[in-house]
Amino acid sequence: MKLHIQQGRVIDPANHLDALADVYVAQGRIVAVGTAPEGFVADKVFDASGMIVLPGLVDLSARVGASGDALDAALAGGVTSVVQPPEVTTVSAPLLSPQVNVYHLGALTEGLQGQALSEMIRLTAAGCVGFSQGDTPVQDTAVLLRAMQYAKTFEYGVWCRPQDPWLARDGVAASGAYTSRLGLAGIPVEAETIACQTLLSLQRATGVRLHLCRLSSAEAVDMVRTAKKQGRPITCDVSANHLHLTDIDIGFYDSHFRLEPPLRGQRDRDAIRLGLLDGTIDAVCSDHTSLTDEDKQQPFASAVPGSMGLELLLSLMLKWSQDARVPLSEAFKLVTCGPGRVLADSGSIPQPGSLSLGAVADLCIVDPEEYWLVTRENLISQSRGTPFLGRELPGRVQATVLGGELVWNRSR
Repeated sequence: MKLHIQQGRVIDPANHLDALADVYVAQGRIVAVGTAPEGFVADKVFDASGMIVLPGLVDLSARVGASGDALDAALAGGVTSVVQPPEVTTVSAPLLSPQVNVYHLGALTEGLQGQALSEMIRLTAAGCVGFSQGDTPVQDTAVLLRAMQYAKTFEYGVWCRPQDPWLARDGVAASGAYTSRLGLAGIPVEAETIACQTLLSLQRATGVRLHLCRLSSAEAVDMVRTAKKQGRPITCDVSANHLHLTDIDIGFYDSHFRLEPPLRGQRDRDAIRLGLLDGTIDAVCSDHTSLTDEDKQQPFASAVPGSMGLELLLSLMLKWSQDARVPLSEAFKLVTCGPGRVLADSGSIPQPGSLSLGAVADLCIVDPEEYWLVTRENLISQSRGTPFLGRELPGRVQATVLGGELVWNRSR
């Protein structure tokens, strides 16, 4: 299909473009931005007047599984590429989705004890773009070292969320005065920083490409900043929840705020925001987890951690841009070409998240002036547990294009 998207504000951070322009798509690719190619006759014209045209969002952490509603939610949120962390015991070939570009991480180790390395070569051949242990860290540092050495040999990327399992054991919220007043078991910041230091030390020893997932503390962000200044192949991301929320938002035991990693203090949130501005943090992810109502309708300490977020990611970036007076191109870079570069470097795949000529035509069209209330009725995902329920957010995706096809249109 030949598609002509006309009169939109095209923001393409990868190419430093922010201008009113038309976008032309043919055979699933971007064939022109600005002037129509000679002889181009569109099969469909989409009027994007007053709207923003963006590359499709790239989400580095979304647990979508085989859930059709989660994939529909991704398209409704303008997300066209997601990275799915592995189950700790899963080393099978990834499943490919016809609806969204789903990139799978393979498990670093096999078995419940995680003592044996996975067959990374076989998993890469099956389509995995990097290797991770999900939310369950490798407890044996000797095994972790061997896994990094293996990955470095073949230039595979290793993705790890820094958390010491012993310091975090039984904790449900970040340690601090507020958590103590609530009588909740705390997770000290050292659970993240000690694990982060271990990962960075092993990275220095092996030279492996390391991606640190969903940092939550000022100290960890500063560690990454120092490592990056040394020119080491290290990247990191944070969740959109931690960009906006702090431990105080837990209120009176609201289980929607039971997250992993836990929400920390305002100092940590401010450090995350600074890390986004100075380039220390490469991407913001939704950290989407599909949960049932029963998972969240529990006492805070018993509730399953996590939240949905695929439909909220774009709006939360737009809100941050407005609140912090950050240029839209800088904010959207963190959910387009920023994570796209992390993904491409890890898995040696074409970089998603741009509107470059010849790139696959994955893009979204958003009305930045439309505000919407986050309610159960306004969400597509069957998993409706989110800390932002009841809040009004800016920006609503009006259409999503995947591989040159208009796969989501809110006006229908």
